[in-house]
Amino acid sequence: MSIASETSRVQRVRHEIKRRNLQVVRVESPTPHFRRITLSGADLPGFISASFDDHLKLILGADSDNVVMRDYTPRHYDATKGELVLEFSIHGDGPAAAWASQADVGHSVTVAGPRGSLVIPTDYDWHLLAGDETALPAISRRLEELPAGVRAIVILQVPPAERRELSSAADISIVWVDSAQEFLDTLRALPLPAGDGYAWCAGEAATMAATRRILAEEKGHAGTAMRVAAYWKHGLIAHHENLES
Repeated sequence: MSIASETSRVQRVRHEIKRRNLQVVRVESPTPHFRRITLSGADLPGFISASFDDHLKLILGADSDNVVMRDYTPRHYDATKGELVLEFSIHGDGPAAAWASQADVGHSVTVAGPRGSLVIPTDYDWHLLAGDETALPAISRRLEELPAGVRAIVILQVPPAERRELSSAADISIVWVDSAQEFLDTLRALPLPAGDGYAWCAGEAATMAATRRILAEEKGHAGTAMRVAAYWKHGLIAHHENLES
């Protein structure tokens, strides 16, 4: 893998893309509309996920004429146990949601990637992590990775039934909201702390576009210290976009 230098503290790391045929070894439902699926198999060793912001391709129907690929966050990878955990927000009737809803121990699936990682240092003075339920796996992973001595501010637009305890060694404050408008109002009312901070936000496209405007234009937060991504968009299938200035 190679690392390309950037003007910010963030590093982009490229990985060799490899397809892996894996098997389901465990299925859990942490909340009513989330499925946590643990994968393993002989192809898994050598898997790399250097950042909570990573995405791999879940490939359904890999051996057919109707291949479907969707992006998912590697929630956890344990090289010692040889296990990869993915979390699925079941919100619709798409093929990936259908697969996750029906997945059982022994079922097979193909994954590929991640093709690269955006490695965001953990030693910022503060971290803003904000998004909807589709961002919950990435935010949960980030919180678990943050060390003691840093501050994490979390805004999550997640239905009450899907809310869960989030653990971190960092000093965290969490605001749960019910709607996109409440999400934006909460962000707008939030005074960004002093010091060197990084903002990571992901969710629905229109909400994230407004999020970036609030951070950049209203709060003057530097573009080199934020990452705002559209994980999905109303009316579109398989939408994923990083929103730049």
